[in-house]
Amino acid sequence: MKKLVLAAAFIVTGSFAMAQQVNPQGKKINREEMHKKMEMKHQERMNEMQKELNLNESQVAKIKDLHEKRKAEMKAKRQQMDNDMKTILSPDQYDKWQASRKAKMEERKSAMKERRMKGDRKMMAKPQSGTSI
Repeated sequence: MKKLVLAAAFIVTGSFAMAQQVNPQGKKINREEMHKKMEMKHQERMNEMQKELNLNESQVAKIKDLHEKRKAEMKAKRQQMDNDMKTILSPDQYDKWQASRKAKMEERKSAMKERRMKGDRKMMAKPQSGTSI
C-alpha cells in the first residue's frame, strides 16, 4: 500500500514539475491560435449550414446569437458548479478537485493532439487521387 501511495505521489509531483516547465507566453500564443482556429471552424460550419439550408442573413444572425447565448449559459453553469463545489468541499478537497479537473483536461488535450497528429500522418501517407507515385 505504501509503495502505491509513494508511486502515485511521484507521478503527481512529476506531472506538476513538467507542467511548470511550459512557457506561459507560449501557452498564451497557443490559446490565441486555438481560439482563431475554432472561430474559423465555426465560421466554416455556419457557411456550410447557410448553403445546405439556404439560410438568409437574418437566420444566420439569429443562429449566431443562439450559439453565443448557449456558450454564455455553459460558462455560467460551469461557474455555478465551481461555486457549489466550493461550498460543499473543504479547501483542501476543493484544491484536489481543481487539480484533478486540470489533469483530466490536459489528458483530453494531449489525446486530441495525438489523434490530430495520427490524422495528419494518414493524410500524408495516402496518395492523392488522380496522381501516380
